[in-house]
Amino acid sequence: MVRLCLVSAYLIGGINKLFHFDAAVAEQMHFGLHPGWLWAALAILVEIAGSLCVIFNRFTWLGAGGLAALTVAAMLVANNFWRLEGVARFIALNSFFEHLGLIAAFVMVTYLASCERRSSG
Repeated sequence: MVRLCLVSAYLIGGINKLFHFDAAVAEQMHFGLHPGWLWAALAILVEIAGSLCVIFNRFTWLGAGGLAALTVAAMLVANNFWRLEGVARFIALNSFFEHLGLIAAFVMVTYLASCERRSSG
């Protein structure tokens, strides 16, 4: 259940992007990622496949690593607080560090999965 909670935003986001692909493309282009269709497709793949890897504890390192890499990219593109001022900076700064916490959780889930594999094998 904890694994599902960890990846829930990514899984829902990936499914939502899949069913609203035009909006996903527009989102990527809004952040300056071109071609938008390619970045949207990659985001969908990583969000859905990575989430399933984490949920089912199979290739956890790959799924969590992909989701962490996607999160780093999003942090740098969408939460660039260092370029903003005022309320926008405050919001982006908070979001940046919330995402950093998610990355730490992906490292932890990968570590725990590797410990489980070593102790059972």
